[in-house]
Amino acid sequence: MNFGSGSHSPPPLRHPVPTHPAYIPEPPVTPGSPDGYQRFSSSPQPPQQHQQQEQHYSQSVPAYSHYQPPLPPNPNVGFVPQPQARQPGVDFSAWGVDDATARLGMQLGNSAVAAGQEYVQKNLGGFFPLAGLKHRFNVNNLYVMRKLQLVVFPWRHKPWSRKVVRSEQGVAEWYPPREDVNSPDLYIPIMAIVTYILVAAFHSGLDQRFRPQVLGELASASFAVVLVDFCFVYLGCYFLNIQGSSQALDIIAYSGYKFVGVISTILAGYVLGRTLWLWTIVFLYFFLANAFFLLRSLRSLVLLDPANSGTATISPASRRRRITFLFLEAVLQILYMGILVR
Repeated sequence: MNFGSGSHSPPPLRHPVPTHPAYIPEPPVTPGSPDGYQRFSSSPQPPQQHQQQEQHYSQSVPAYSHYQPPLPPNPNVGFVPQPQARQPGVDFSAWGVDDATARLGMQLGNSAVAAGQEYVQKNLGGFFPLAGLKHRFNVNNLYVMRKLQLVVFPWRHKPWSRKVVRSEQGVAEWYPPREDVNSPDLYIPIMAIVTYILVAAFHSGLDQRFRPQVLGELASASFAVVLVDFCFVYLGCYFLNIQGSSQALDIIAYSGYKFVGVISTILAGYVLGRTLWLWTIVFLYFFLANAFFLLRSLRSLVLLDPANSGTATISPASRRRRITFLFLEAVLQILYMGILVR
């Protein structure tokens, strides 16, 4: 179609100028993850695709041609960098030692400790095995209460035999003390020796005889009595050809139970005062209780049960010698306890 020169041309098209909305909410910011990256609900789009969507959006909404769509969340906004966790250990650089030298020193130290443990186990393991020490400290509160009751009142206790369990290799092993009240332990003897030293020192203070040297004298007397008792029983077992596993630890344990009666005698002296005959009756009772306890307890050590130990049957003559040795050990307790309560 041909339009004449005199005709009016149509006015130019003008797009309306949009106004921005009063408030555009900011998109929620996802908190940064512990690994240091920003997590989106959907993966961010590449810039080219985002520009195409923006152009399409401005064309589809002519009234808001100048409206800028919300930008994707900025991963740096609202993100607080987490401090990196430091490696555990000692900072040797503060002492002027570099890491290589420090690691070398630690390795040498570990090697020295391992060598020391191996030396102790090799030279003293046969006499004081570490596994036996752990076994005799395996106690609980119920065992301690029952054992103290057994040492003080042993008259009606039954049975006296120790419990035995068979390992996978068929070897007989004793139950730990917390599972068998007849099993000897080292916790009560050690605590009894320490308590005796403190109680005896307190008693000397009441009599105006305390000196700092009293603690050393009491400790020396305690260890001397235990050592003499231990040597007597150990040598007796050697000459009577009595063999057993962890025999030395059992003898030390039984040598320390006498301190329970000694402590009870000293405490009874506080209550009874200076009444000699009453104190003598108390001392004789605890001596007899300790002697009876040793007679029944050491029987499992001196008169071994062939079914549990795997040894041959004891001859009648050897059995009589062992029983005599048991009675002699029980009678000697009055000498040991008399030295301690003097």
